[in-house]
Amino acid sequence: MTAPPPPPSSALLTDLYQLTMLQTYVERGMEEPAVFEFFVRKLPAHRGFLLAAGLEQALEYLETLRFSDRELEWLAAHGKMPASFVEYLARLRFGGDVQAMPEGTLFFPNEPVLRLIAPLPQAQLVETRLINLLHFQTMVASKAARLVLLAKGAPLIDFGLRRAHGAEAGLLAARASYLAGFAGTATVVAGVQFGIPLYGTMAHSFVQAHTDEADAFERFARSHPDNVVLLLDTYDTEAAAAKVVALASRLKGRGIAIGGVRLDSGDLAAHARQVRRILDDGGLSQVKIIASGNIDEAALRRLVEAEAPIDTFAVGTHVTTSSDAPYMDCAYKLQEYAGRPCRKRSEGKATWPGRKQVYRTHGPDGRMAGDVITLESDRQEGAALLQPVMQAGKRLAAPRPLADVRAAIAGELSRLPEPLRTLQDGAPYPVRISQALLDLAGSVDRSR
Repeated sequence: MTAPPPPPSSALLTDLYQLTMLQTYVERGMEEPAVFEFFVRKLPAHRGFLLAAGLEQALEYLETLRFSDRELEWLAAHGKMPASFVEYLARLRFGGDVQAMPEGTLFFPNEPVLRLIAPLPQAQLVETRLINLLHFQTMVASKAARLVLLAKGAPLIDFGLRRAHGAEAGLLAARASYLAGFAGTATVVAGVQFGIPLYGTMAHSFVQAHTDEADAFERFARSHPDNVVLLLDTYDTEAAAAKVVALASRLKGRGIAIGGVRLDSGDLAAHARQVRRILDDGGLSQVKIIASGNIDEAALRRLVEAEAPIDTFAVGTHVTTSSDAPYMDCAYKLQEYAGRPCRKRSEGKATWPGRKQVYRTHGPDGRMAGDVITLESDRQEGAALLQPVMQAGKRLAAPRPLADVRAAIAGELSRLPEPLRTLQDGAPYPVRISQALLDLAGSVDRSR
């Protein structure tokens, strides 16, 4: 069955100042080509890299951007805007060009992840929503990638919808974490919309609703014979594991096998060891142990290093909210207007002017060796990271299948320098500003 289309994004999902600036641009005839770039000023604390995500949703937004009749009516009645400007908005469509790093590209501070070229009103209007889309999924994917590296091959599952900051955040967090290498999600609509594998067990309330824990287990198993995963820690974890062993022999005669058990509280490593022993002694060595319950990078590292017998980790709150770094210092800034390079020189927020490109080199071992940020016209050694993705408001290629993006990300992470794969702070990845870019910045500064 075909998945339902995502709800359209309102053109009014923006900051008011986008509209007020837009009105002045239109009134003054300022519609020459403008170049804006999206980038991150600095890495969050204790992070060595970021992972680009959200490009697909950004392109979809640009391609479908328009003001609905209802929105135009509201602006005419309540927006305090002249009728001529409302009529301009009724005709507005995005017709610009976009170059971007493909989803899943590793990147670093000051590197443009996306460059947009369009008439100034169009390029300005889309700022807020583009940042909103690119920032959130990049933040979550970067967090998820750290967990994937630490898990050393153990499957990870997204359990974060209930703690997400809104419905869209929960849905896009499932997508971003899956791209980064998670095995799947508990968020059903993510399975419908993106084809992400779905995983689920039971809640403590299901066990509590029964007067007998063993009855709860058996009823669930009979209802879901192909997906029997039982939650053990409602009362006594080890006693529940013993009940699973007793239940397994009764279910076997009905052709039902228990696939897994879940631990959600307490000392996960200690409980996992005891439960593993009980299951193995009961002839259930094939039953997997899934652990959940406020797992973040530090907790996951401790469990992996302790060699706790946990087969799968379910991670929710800490990924969906990116708890240690819930925002990135990112920006979407004007770099050129009407052919004139532009540079912001605010203290602590200066930008590099002009249309830029990022080139990446790799060492003999295939690992990333260093990047250089330069002007688009200044060819450097290595691979150019920004690629054309949209021309005249139309995408140049169909959306990449998620499986292809996941494979590309796995390749990217395998090329990450070893010091950046851990939670330890080390030497930053080398990113150099080219002489051509330094010269242009100096020229722009002297002209002001």
